[in-house]
Amino acid sequence: MKKWITLLAGIYLFSATLLAAPVPAADPIVLAPGETAIVRVYYPNQKMGNKAIISFEPQLLETNYGKGYHVMKVTQEDIDRLTAAGLRVELDDSWTPTQPEALDRESGESDDEGIPRYPCYRTVEETFATAEQITKKYKRLARWEDVGDSWEKTADFDGFDMRVLVLTNQKISGDKPNLFITAAMHAREYATAELVTRFAEYLVENYGSDADVTWILDHHEIHLMLQTNPDGRKIAEDHTFWRKNTNATYCLADYDSRGADLNRNFTFGWYCCDGSSGDECNTLYRGPEPASEPEIQAVEAYMKIIFPDQRDDDWDSPAPNDATGIYIDVHSYGKLVLWPWGSTSDPAPNAIQLQTLGRKFAYWNGYSPEQAIGLYPTDGTSDEHAYGLLGVASYCFEIGTTFFQPCNTFESFVLPDNLPALLYAAKVVRTPYITPSGPDATDVAVNLDAVTPGSLVTLTATIDDTRYKRASGNEKGEPSQLIDAAEYYIDIPPWNGGAAISLQPADGAFDDTVEFVSGIIDTMNIKLGKHIVFVRGQDADGNWGAFSAAFLNIVR
Repeated sequence: MKKWITLLAGIYLFSATLLAAPVPAADPIVLAPGETAIVRVYYPNQKMGNKAIISFEPQLLETNYGKGYHVMKVTQEDIDRLTAAGLRVELDDSWTPTQPEALDRESGESDDEGIPRYPCYRTVEETFATAEQITKKYKRLARWEDVGDSWEKTADFDGFDMRVLVLTNQKISGDKPNLFITAAMHAREYATAELVTRFAEYLVENYGSDADVTWILDHHEIHLMLQTNPDGRKIAEDHTFWRKNTNATYCLADYDSRGADLNRNFTFGWYCCDGSSGDECNTLYRGPEPASEPEIQAVEAYMKIIFPDQRDDDWDSPAPNDATGIYIDVHSYGKLVLWPWGSTSDPAPNAIQLQTLGRKFAYWNGYSPEQAIGLYPTDGTSDEHAYGLLGVASYCFEIGTTFFQPCNTFESFVLPDNLPALLYAAKVVRTPYITPSGPDATDVAVNLDAVTPGSLVTLTATIDDTRYKRASGNEKGEPSQLIDAAEYYIDIPPWNGGAAISLQPADGAFDDTVEFVSGIIDTMNIKLGKHIVFVRGQDADGNWGAFSAAFLNIVR
């Protein structure tokens, strides 16, 4: 029944697209069985372009956003699906891969480090070495856990351990919610592992100097699988468009097409909805059974360790509003924030909450926030498994604009765009279905860097209920409501029993969607030392938003 619903929804989508945005017809392309061709796929608008990326990501080679086309390697079946969706497909006989950028001699970067000609991206071994260095330098904040083996290691080849970098202040106990991020599940997606590794470095390097980073690591846990497909990534480091793992028991007739697509091998929804392939040589090969691949066995087992089961395993039961935990699988490319379902156009039971948090992420990175259903379904995916099996708020970030993202683009756009989104995830992980509906506290500050006991300190902040990003189109967004209240806590947040102290609107009334608030902190009874001041706001519907914080230093 689920497959029929998905098929009918897909036919409806195709028909609506054809009626709404017809494109000029191109000369028909006819390929022999098994033959492939390089084509340009023109999309009439960005929303259709995004859907093509979601559905045909395995076939993507490059995208020209300015001229509105994707370059893809396709079969006749792919061409038929694309044209049925109303997209124009033309042969491209002149395409050559984008050349890696020239080495930056002025910066002193060398090919001895990083992926050759892409010095900003660490190799698998360099990524693991960085994680080990973090655990040695920041022993109180980090541990490096072995959670399984790659396929090549299970087969007694060299292979790799499947490892997770866990970041938290280990001296502070308590019930800590978990953010789990995986990267580089598809081998050729260079920027993903580096983004998550840089996120880890940012957290540990700013602990103690950045108030938000400090309280996040004091009260939450961050779990980072920096290389989720290490065997495949080693092949892709030679600038090969490798996607799958390297399981050599599949596709014996074509060694270069071996392996399983790890993001079609997850248990929940595996082979449910015609969103994967049973052909061992296909880039979408789902494996012979759910979680057949050791890499996915490691991910699934780790999810069960750190996340409680908060949802019935059927398709229609929602997770409770107070469910905890966030899972993000970082892929490239497409500049998208996606959430379940991807196997059907039906909304997930927690669709409203997933959309709200997804649009909050998109506010930070500027990407297009969408349900993860494209021109045709995907099944057996990571985010669908984490949400479907455990009820965890789950997302896929499709970062950047190409698989082998040039370093200058990564450093200038991909990294600075996405770090704030990941930080926001770390802030709201305790109640991700509730907190994103509330206003954000920003620009939290005290007017004096250090004060003596008994001094009066002015605390200021902005409370903002407008920070959501819609996808392209005219769909209704989250309401921007009037701010109704603001409050602060010193050192002890509300989940640990802290006492709230009210802040007041600077203009005398809470009557706008963005309010500047302030208050006076009397330091007479505050001990010497560095303290964290937590600030949050509430909207007119009663939603409390994410905390932001500042340090308050009391000295003699």
